Amino acid sequence: MKTIRTWCMFIAVALTMAACGSAKKAANVDTQQWRYELDAVGVGTQGTYQVKVWSYSKNPNVATEQAKKNAVHGIIFKGFTSTRGVPSQKPLVSDSRIATERKDFFDAFFADGGGYMRFVNLSNSHDVAIAAGDRIKIGKEYKVGIIVSVNKDALRKELESAGIINKLGDIF
Repeated sequence: MKTIRTWCMFIAVALTMAACGSAKKAANVDTQQWRYELDAVGVGTQGTYQVKVWSYSKNPNVATEQAKKNAVHGIIFKGFTSTRGVPSQKPLVSDSRIATERKDFFDAFFADGGGYMRFVNLSNSHDVAIAAGDRIKIGKEYKVGIIVSVNKDALRKELESAGIINKLGDIF
């Protein structure tokens, strides 16, 4: 009887770990495609951008988790247009070839728990109820809107020290 209980517990733990691993894999596949939209929401504290990131995934929880990576990626490579009185912002990296030229840096930077985490905070997360309009089912996947604050000044300094972008003083 004790052996059966032990085996059942072992199987339950193994299945739980496998499910978590496959969700992480799905999240990484979704992130590698960099499918998201970025909208300005408002003015954050000095040196930050407050944006709404619309992430796509078959699992709404995965889309929520990927919002942090997508927000930082958007500030670095896409920028955003002016909305609701918030001025538009150009991307920190103006040359799109940098992503492939410095692939090793960005792979490590955007890895789970990577450097991007130091520059982003969720304003609402899956612990907080997401408004009905911010969780949209489109076909077989979800489009989930999460408000994120990105510390663009610290992010810029990180990219400057890594040699990804020029320092502001070096332009002249």
